[in-house]
This record gives sequence, C-alpha cells and structure tokens, in this order.
Amino acid sequence: MSGTSLDGVDVVLADLRVTTAPLLLGTCYYPYNDDLRETLLLLHQSGYDELHRAAMLSNQLSRLYAKATTDLLERTGVLAAQIVAIGCHGQTIRHCPEPEKRYTIQLVNAALLAELTGITVVADLRSRDIAAGGQGAPLVPAFHEAVFKSSSRHRVIVNIGGIANITNLDPHHATTGFDCGPGNVLMDAWCLQHTGRNYDQNGQWAVTGRIIPALLDALLSDPFFAQAPPKSTGRDLFNLRWLEKKLQFSEESPEDVQATLLQLTVISIAKSIDTHCLGAEEVYICGGGGHNSLLINQLAEVMSGKKVALTDRLGITIDWVEAFAFAWLAQQAILRKTGNLTAVTGAKGSRVLGAIYPA
Repeated sequence: MSGTSLDGVDVVLADLRVTTAPLLLGTCYYPYNDDLRETLLLLHQSGYDELHRAAMLSNQLSRLYAKATTDLLERTGVLAAQIVAIGCHGQTIRHCPEPEKRYTIQLVNAALLAELTGITVVADLRSRDIAAGGQGAPLVPAFHEAVFKSSSRHRVIVNIGGIANITNLDPHHATTGFDCGPGNVLMDAWCLQHTGRNYDQNGQWAVTGRIIPALLDALLSDPFFAQAPPKSTGRDLFNLRWLEKKLQFSEESPEDVQATLLQLTVISIAKSIDTHCLGAEEVYICGGGGHNSLLINQLAEVMSGKKVALTDRLGITIDWVEAFAFAWLAQQAILRKTGNLTAVTGAKGSRVLGAIYPA
C-alpha cells in the first residue's frame, strides 16, 4: 500500500488461510525519497509530457514494490512460490468520483511487478466498482467488517491517512463507510511549506498555535462536508490551492493555521461519526494519524462519551491495517469473491475487484 500521504510503501505478509482470523506474519516500510515524492506530487496536476512521466513512475514504483516484497520474504524466510498473490493498490495520482468524471488513476506496472517477483499480482482494485456506478473508494471498510466487527459492540474504525475515512460497524445493521475529509494531507503540506519537515510530529508545531475560528468555519463550509455518503475524495480537492483560497488575512501565523488544520481533521471526523454513526460506542483509529498524539487526544476529548483507542487493541497495529486490507482484497479477487460494499461506494451491485496478472 502506498497512500495519499506519499510517505512510502507499506508491505505486509499475510496468512489468510483462516479467513476469520487472518495473521500478520511480517511487515516492512520503504520511505519515498524527496525526489520521488516531489515527482509524484507534480503528477497530481496536468503538465508537460505527463503520460510519459506517469509511465516511467509506474515502472519505478513497481521496482520499489518488487524490492520491498523480496526483502520482506527474505527477512521472514518465506519463498515466493509459497505466496498466492500480491495485492497492490498502486499510487493514486487522480481520484475523481464526480458522476460527470468518475475515474481514478493508480500508478503501477502490475505486469512488471509480476515479472520481477515471480508472484501473481492483483491490481487495479478500484476500476470495477467505478464501472458499476460506484466511487471506487473507500475499499477498506469491507476488510474492517471482516476482521473488526463485533456481534455486540457498535464500533467505528477511523483510518487517518492523507484522507480520513470512516467505517461504521453497527452489529444490527449493514456496514457503511465513507471518506469524511482531510486526514494528514493539509497538515503535512502546510508543515512542509513552512518548516521544511514532511509532517508535524505529534502535533508539536500545531500545539504552539491557536485555532482561528473564522478560518475553521471557512474550511468547514466546503460543500464536501455537508454531502451525504456515499462520498470519497483526495488531493484533487484537498490541497494547498484549496487552503490558500480560504485564508483571509495575510497576518495569519503559520502555526495558527496548522492548529486550525488539525482541528479541521478532528471536527470533520467527530461530526461525521455523530451524524452517520448514531449509537457508536467505540472508536478505533488506524493510519499514520494515529501517531499524532495531539490529534488523538483532541479526538478523544471531542468524543468524550465514546471509547477512543488504536486498532492495536483489536490485534492489528495502526501502520499495517490498510496494507493488510489490500492483501485481503487480493484474496477476494483470486477466489472470485466480491470486494466492495455497495452501501459504502454507491455501486449498483457487488463486484469482484481487481485485474489479475498471473506469475
């Protein structure tokens, strides 16, 4: 998995033979270097020779995915021949769920990845849902349902990556889920622009600032937040250009803006849970945002009537839930089982997701 945050590649080795109790056998993380990250960011906008640049990046990423895969196998003593498939999400550079557009692009050369690893690859996991009238995202709620749903407790899973998404696991109703707004994407971009650091560790910079109420109101006034699910989003909407249009005064200090962006993430998550997850008792956080102690503490404060914890408590460490989900989605594809939840994506029916590239 390589997500909206553009920080690197998460790889997991998953044993899914017992579907009710999947096992995490090994993990590794390969960070993107600054050049690769900047090149990927540039491809989020139209530019010169972008088809060629996208193809070259797909090859580069696939070689990185292959190296990460083979390194993890060597580290765990597992042979490539023992692996049924690699589930590879690819790197999203465009996500346009609007009905008049409705397409999504993830960079990966799946054929090259299969060739380099000698392992069957399942990729292009979003397109079939979109073809069926869905938004192609979020896809992780189906995995959350399979591994985190309780028969007695109403749980909500919040994945805080670049974008934040919510899975509503009500034991008495069908699972729902949706993207609720920016997770780390705006905070990371603002931090990089003003401090040179890729992210604000533990909110240490944000805590020095004060929330700007007028700015927070302006940010929350975006129609996306009032839109009813199903809904999904990405850097196509939430980016520095979007933020700069909302800034009202030249004297707004960077640290105050950072504090406000953190509060935007907190409030958009909390309001979404209050509105669309009525009766929720437990909220479990995963994704990179789980490392931001200020963010987690403020979420817990706002949702004081609910138990707030990390998914570590449910048996899967926060850093590996999403990669684990795409291993599970690959298994669904190999077994010709459906991988989307229509209540989440809005597709007109359940579909088998992904294109299979045999070894």
